[in-house]
Amino acid sequence: MRVLMTSLAVEAHFNGAVPLAWALRAAGHEVRVASQPALTETITRAGLTAVPVGTDHVHHDLVSHLGAELTGFYRDIDFTGERGDDYLSLKGANTLLTATFYAQANNDPMVDELVDYARYWRPDLVIWEPFTFAGAVAARASGAAHARLLWGPDLFLRMRQAFRRQMELLPKELHDDTLEEWLTWTLDRFGCGFDEEMAVGQWNIDQMPAGVRLPLGRPTVPMRYVPYNGRSVIPDWLREPPHRPRICLTLGITSRDMAYPNLFSLDELLEAVAELDVEIVATLTEAQRAEVARVPDNTRVTDFVPLHALLPSCSAAVHHGGAGTWSTAAVYGVPQMVIADMWDNVYRARRLADLGAGLFLPPDELTVGGLRDGLEQLLTKPSFRDDAGRLREAMVAEPSPAGVVPALEELTRQHRTGRE
Repeated sequence: MRVLMTSLAVEAHFNGAVPLAWALRAAGHEVRVASQPALTETITRAGLTAVPVGTDHVHHDLVSHLGAELTGFYRDIDFTGERGDDYLSLKGANTLLTATFYAQANNDPMVDELVDYARYWRPDLVIWEPFTFAGAVAARASGAAHARLLWGPDLFLRMRQAFRRQMELLPKELHDDTLEEWLTWTLDRFGCGFDEEMAVGQWNIDQMPAGVRLPLGRPTVPMRYVPYNGRSVIPDWLREPPHRPRICLTLGITSRDMAYPNLFSLDELLEAVAELDVEIVATLTEAQRAEVARVPDNTRVTDFVPLHALLPSCSAAVHHGGAGTWSTAAVYGVPQMVIADMWDNVYRARRLADLGAGLFLPPDELTVGGLRDGLEQLLTKPSFRDDAGRLREAMVAEPSPAGVVPALEELTRQHRTGRE
């Protein structure tokens, strides 16, 4: 079958799709990956066929221009659902995210050219990154089946379901769903109508393990997370085992590309570990390195090292809670310290702590002493390593990308409305 995968032009969001794309190709299916031109080199670097569509999105520029005003709004959104937001809060989040993120990342030229390409190529299945709603539109316009490929817990769906439930309690004339309105206008350009599948897919491919995956009642194909870190070369120093506990410090891929401010002072973090009998491997860009006044003797700074090569040698990881970093550490059974305050990173951090596989430190509670104490706990308490091992077992118990291909073939047969 023909499979069209699509992602907005954010490398971290695309990377989680690569192992499944390889598996589909290895099974004999034809796979192409569509995104804005900015992602073309990243796609081809993964050995996949790229289809550049439209113009690059401006979400990065929007974040840079609005700065703390916008990121402050994002931090106020309760993606976890623990706060129990009322309808007006959920409606505000839906409106803000649609205007500043969803519609920006899926700009009109990108959607139009993706639909044109799908109508030309006639895919059987469209697999879309969960914020790349253009994939659902292209599938509807071309008669393809379509599924969301999740790279983290489905907090978008949890929040959307809560919003829709509360909205349905109101009189019809008070219903106000900005995401539905935008998708309705978009679909209308191609002679198609909106239904909820356009926002949530016909089914999900979920890379979270049982215990972290959210039970939200949608058809789901569980799939093992397989780390992919882009073009990777093993440095010479990584060929030797560490002589003392090794700790990975990373701020993730997205922080390299976007204007989100650092959640913590790198100087304070390195000060916290300077006196510990450990080896720190800090993956910092040149700009991030410039923020550091002094690099301790026990710290190695490197621009990039593939996490799937580094983390198996680590006794702990300190990071921002991003999906790829969190999942890669989890799949190798590494205890984690997560410093997070927005998006789905907070949920992952809290769930990690609940499972005993690491610690969650909110940035506004961060101190040098707290960092040091937390790392000493991760390194000295066997329970963290034991529980991280159990999380690893849950991760690798899910079917591999190759193992889910037959399920995707069958679901495609059930849902496709286009060519035979």
